[in-house]
Amino acid sequence: MRQDMTTFARRFLALAAVTACCTMGVAHADEPQADSDWKISVGPGMYVFPKFPGSSQLQVLPFPVQDISWKERVFSQGPDVLGVNVLHGENYHLGMSVSFDFQSRSSSDDARLKGLPDVHYGPKLRLFGDYTWWAFTGAVAAYQDIAGTGQGLTAMADLFVSAPIGNWLISMGPGLTWANATYTQTLFGITPQESAASGLPRYDTGSGLRDIHLNVNATYKISPHWSANVAVVAGRLERYAAGSPITERRLDLNGMASVLYRF
Repeated sequence: MRQDMTTFARRFLALAAVTACCTMGVAHADEPQADSDWKISVGPGMYVFPKFPGSSQLQVLPFPVQDISWKERVFSQGPDVLGVNVLHGENYHLGMSVSFDFQSRSSSDDARLKGLPDVHYGPKLRLFGDYTWWAFTGAVAAYQDIAGTGQGLTAMADLFVSAPIGNWLISMGPGLTWANATYTQTLFGITPQESAASGLPRYDTGSGLRDIHLNVNATYKISPHWSANVAVVAGRLERYAAGSPITERRLDLNGMASVLYRF
């Protein structure tokens, strides 16, 4: 169980970080392992996330969910399109991945955004580490924009407690997100020129705490091959994100539901 809960927690952290999407590990510790270096699970998923960071409106995005790994070394899991565990053991992982997120903003998202520049989503370089002791997992991750979208650098720290209950695996715990000045200026700042174009007041930002959040995840094992998962991250925007004229509400909700088939 220890290894599955560590992977489970690492992917749960992805949901909090990208704000838009995630994939969760499924507990298979009580199942016989196939004699193969490959582990493959795929299925339909649905993501729920704010229309733009700070928005009071949610949007739904149908999206395929994948959980593919080779020798516990190379993996493709949800938003982590391609990653590698540089160091890993029974209860820890250290690695990197190329991760996609859907944080973006368009002037067509809300009338209040007219005159503000669009912010596009793109790939980010993710560095991560996690360690599990008994039912507790601590996880950290940093995301660096590598596509020139202006989304800078964010970093997260999360603590999870996980417990199997019958066919269920339940995991929950608190976390926080830090963002650098580039990120906060792009998504929450307003320059004098943007103020003149939009009518919103000028708003200068800096680096600091972006949010505090609570992670809740439930995975149900339907059969040896099928599983269902629901995950929610409920956050509260802080500092520059909370005070921005762009922000409509501080409550930051993100969720995911999926059904996976394990080959």
